[in-house]
Amino acid sequence: MKPADRVATLRAELAHHNHRYYTLDAPEISDAAYDALMRELVKLEAAHPELVTPDSPTQRVGGAVLEKFEKVTHRQQMLSLGNVFDDAEFTEFDDRIRKAMNVEQVAYLCEPKMDGLAIELIYEKGRFVGGSTRGDGVIGEDVTENLKTIRNLPLELSGKQIPALLEVRGEVFIRKADFKRMNDELVKRGEEAFVNPRNSAAGSLRQLDSRNTAARPLSLYVYEVGVVEGREFASHVEKLDALASWGLPVNPRRYEVKGFEGVKGAWSSLLAERHALPYEIDGLVVKVDSTDLRARLGQVSKSPRWAVAWKFPPEELETQVERILVQVGRTGAITPLAELKPVFVGGVTVSRATLHNEDELRRKDVREGDWVFVRRAGDVIPEIVKVITSKRTGAEKEFVFPSQCPVCAAPVRKAEDGAIARCTNRACPAQLAGRLRHFATRTAMDIDGLGEKLCEAMVEKGLVSSVDGLYALDLETLTGLERMGEKSAQNLLDAIEKSKATTLRRFIYALGIPDVGEATAKALAEHFREVPKLMGASLEELQLVKDIGPEMASSIRGFFDEGENRAVVEGLLKAGVKPAPPEIVEAGAFSGKTVVITGTLAGMGRDEAKEAIERRGGKVSGSVSKKTDLLVAGEEAGSKLTKAKELGVKVLTEAEFVALLK
Repeated sequence: MKPADRVATLRAELAHHNHRYYTLDAPEISDAAYDALMRELVKLEAAHPELVTPDSPTQRVGGAVLEKFEKVTHRQQMLSLGNVFDDAEFTEFDDRIRKAMNVEQVAYLCEPKMDGLAIELIYEKGRFVGGSTRGDGVIGEDVTENLKTIRNLPLELSGKQIPALLEVRGEVFIRKADFKRMNDELVKRGEEAFVNPRNSAAGSLRQLDSRNTAARPLSLYVYEVGVVEGREFASHVEKLDALASWGLPVNPRRYEVKGFEGVKGAWSSLLAERHALPYEIDGLVVKVDSTDLRARLGQVSKSPRWAVAWKFPPEELETQVERILVQVGRTGAITPLAELKPVFVGGVTVSRATLHNEDELRRKDVREGDWVFVRRAGDVIPEIVKVITSKRTGAEKEFVFPSQCPVCAAPVRKAEDGAIARCTNRACPAQLAGRLRHFATRTAMDIDGLGEKLCEAMVEKGLVSSVDGLYALDLETLTGLERMGEKSAQNLLDAIEKSKATTLRRFIYALGIPDVGEATAKALAEHFREVPKLMGASLEELQLVKDIGPEMASSIRGFFDEGENRAVVEGLLKAGVKPAPPEIVEAGAFSGKTVVITGTLAGMGRDEAKEAIERRGGKVSGSVSKKTDLLVAGEEAGSKLTKAKELGVKVLTEAEFVALLK
């Protein structure tokens, strides 16, 4: 056999066995036999370098070391799922869809909720060209080189009707058997073992040296698409079948069901085999199957109205409370925490659990030395369920809640009608470090590299006394910190400078106003549009904003009434921070009209066209109906164009669409 033919055969065999092992969990050969095939391919490619191609299995070894991950803006927002935990909550979800869509029963597609790291893959003309993490749903990190090392990620698609552009969403994870094998090897070498598969998968994908990622046994399943050009799907089932036909790894375990009973049956079935599965899961993802229904249901903020995660009951295990301490947050809230004998629960080693507040601590009567049941609430936050009083020996100690802040010794006070005790010293180092960290988070000012430890170090060294002090830092000051080299310091300064160009919504959220989350910050930005107007708003004016009642209005007004807070805001603006107001929706040719876009537009992306329509007062829908006013038809327009013509909907060519925009 000619070398080229043997190379092609070996690549096909290795791809087949990767698919059997990483996607189907049904290997046909041993690891030794697989390694022998790989060695033969490596040897042949070394002897015939002209036969090496970018998509060869031998090229999944990692490449150059990166200095940092570049940011990537997703063409289409990567949504996160809302959760339900019982029959009643799912019934409410199902009822809401049935009533909104006026249908008796909804067809759902159910899939295991993988416990891994969400990613996006981009294919152009069938070739893998890039990939990123989910990030905050809008902006992620470019991890292309690391993704290339995943053995069951196809670097080139095969099959029919492959779209010109295909964005695929999926989950990177580590199988249980691979995780155990990896940890066994680490222990043999005298190195520290990983805590759980999810964290090790996330950490592996965020290695700046992709050769480290290549050494980790990562796997991939894809489950959704983002922007697609040149192909449409009538249902989620059709979408998954297409992805699988192009060689992408799709989880074969799925349930096509109808209504509550069908979903409950799928949930119960998956729960029963949860621990027998080769990977970690924490629930069942339930999605409306129909693409048309999905488009009509839309989304709320960061979550779709057409999908939900029905979580499994949290696992509870027994452990002992070694001691109780308190933690001081950015608002001064004193939160009691229990330090526990480490216990592996819900896929994570838990050594601390929150006790929420003093009232909760007393209600559960948790004492140092108690044996307790601990669980991860919603499989996320560790909490103590109850004390095992039958195990008490009399040596247990009741915790005395502090009357002074453990960090700054200021008095601790608790509002008469509240459960939260707070440190009364706003200059408390713990509060300041918390405010700095909140200010820098991705959904606030997005200052990359300013983490919890660095915030604490800055406060400890007296480098900043308020958040606006970040903009006065210089290279010499930062390089004086422990483990802060010149390159890291410069990267941080660049990130701080970049954060000056922000939005008003992010700026308001970053201030850390009590009770003001992201949604309220967005509403305030849209209503007031300028920082001075917000700072000067009366209680009555604040209550004109959507979803803001008397209590929240009082909280916002009280924040800006404090001279220190006003000084910080003024300091930020003086330092050059420029919060941009939300774009004003312009009236125009699309005002009040429902528009559908289909096919590929040569001059602009789908999202760009959608934004242009919305700025001119229009609404973009994903499906054609009698309520559709206009259909914009690009190249390779399909079934939507046919339906629009049948319903007598006005059709615009791309040229006509662009002319209307002008």
